[in-house]
Amino acid sequence: MFMNKGQLVEAISTKTGLTRAQSESALNTVIDTISQTVKKGDSVTLIGFGSFSMIKRAARKGKNPRTGEAIKIAARKIPKFSPGQSFKNLVNGTTGASKAAAASKAAAAPKAAAASKAAAAPKAAPKAAPKAAVKATGKAKKK
Repeated sequence: MFMNKGQLVEAISTKTGLTRAQSESALNTVIDTISQTVKKGDSVTLIGFGSFSMIKRAARKGKNPRTGEAIKIAARKIPKFSPGQSFKNLVNGTTGASKAAAASKAAAAPKAAAASKAAAAPKAAPKAAPKAAVKATGKAKKK
């Protein structure tokens, strides 16, 4: 399912209490302002939602897929939208807090492993010492 502009205007009207005409005017103003700002070469950033910007594509050579003939593709300016982290998290059904918790669990796992190795190390050290002493004495006898 998708939402068209009319349905978006209706949703804005319902949530804000504005009339349908006021909601449509507000939406058109937002879209026009973003479009004109990006057209000038500036970017619009809505924290948490995303950024609208313009990228410039250089001229390049292409190929007509039907005939195989080489063609020149002119340089262009293209609008670009980069979603913000909060928007990405919403779409993916994750939250920043759960990612932070997962990251701290991942960071804690090596620390816990190191701590368990350190706790086991004193038990292994006495066993290793006699072997080292035997090896050292063996080398001394050979010389």
